[in-house]
Amino acid sequence: MNAPSLIALDWGTTSLRAYLLGADGVALDTRASPAGIMKLPAGGFDQAFDETAGPWLDAHPDLPVIAAGMVGSTQGWVEAPYVEMPTDADALVAGIVTVAAACGATVHIVPGVLERDTLPNVMRGEETQIFGALSSDASLNAKDGALIGLPGTHAKWVFVRDGRIERFYTFMTGETFGALRDHTILGRTMHPTSTLDQAAFLRGVDIARDAGHPGVLATIFSTRTLGLTGQLSAEQQADYLSGLLIGHELRGLNEVLAREQSALTGKTLRLIGNDALCDRYRAALARFGYTYAQTVAHATEHGLNRIAAQAGLITAPVRAS
Repeated sequence: MNAPSLIALDWGTTSLRAYLLGADGVALDTRASPAGIMKLPAGGFDQAFDETAGPWLDAHPDLPVIAAGMVGSTQGWVEAPYVEMPTDADALVAGIVTVAAACGATVHIVPGVLERDTLPNVMRGEETQIFGALSSDASLNAKDGALIGLPGTHAKWVFVRDGRIERFYTFMTGETFGALRDHTILGRTMHPTSTLDQAAFLRGVDIARDAGHPGVLATIFSTRTLGLTGQLSAEQQADYLSGLLIGHELRGLNEVLAREQSALTGKTLRLIGNDALCDRYRAALARFGYTYAQTVAHATEHGLNRIAAQAGLITAPVRAS
């Protein structure tokens, strides 16, 4: 039988997801909690940890524990200072910090990554997913490098080569969408539905892609005006805005690649994230000429297992496929 080997935590701002991993890195059990770091009262980390991982530790008290994400930020359980770019899995292992839980367990916290530049950039949690993807998909170690997209609140586009993160870009696409929908006049005429209106979404992508349009600030108001003129229904407007913002994100990414004399269509590309959101990005990427962008499954578990193995917390081999 595949015995439990590791407790792995993906502890972010708004939620906590825990995995009980077997010796092969596959999850034997999972637990989800809304106890993100910004939702906890002072001193609430121990309680949230006990409620989520306590039953596993009761049954297997000697299991090592590893965590990644905002739990290692300045607002987290204990700060795990950023490691600087470019970075590999060994650098993350060297930056691990520990915190003693009240129950007696030692929690090993993976650091985030800092890219120093004119405009500095940071990530926490995504770096673990990246190394999980690298360990499970050999094509990401292509000679010319590869590109990994992580759609979400703060979407990341990460360039990897030779097992390292070389550089990355952050687009506040998801958070901007939520703010515009919930806190501006654009949301007043929207009636969001649970079903994607593909035509409205792709219309937004195409508007953003068209180089004749001056940019996101000059186009987002069209969400309202197309509604006022009867060209978008109230049910279509949210999907149109989503497409518009994702389209501007991909247009910006294309411009970065063009400055580097590269091309999106020439890169090995993978996506990591929610299936429905990745589907939106795949549809948008196709409008930019990229029709092959697979989703990497279980990147978080693979990454936490890999880092734990390299840190000597477990003796199991890193899952290769």
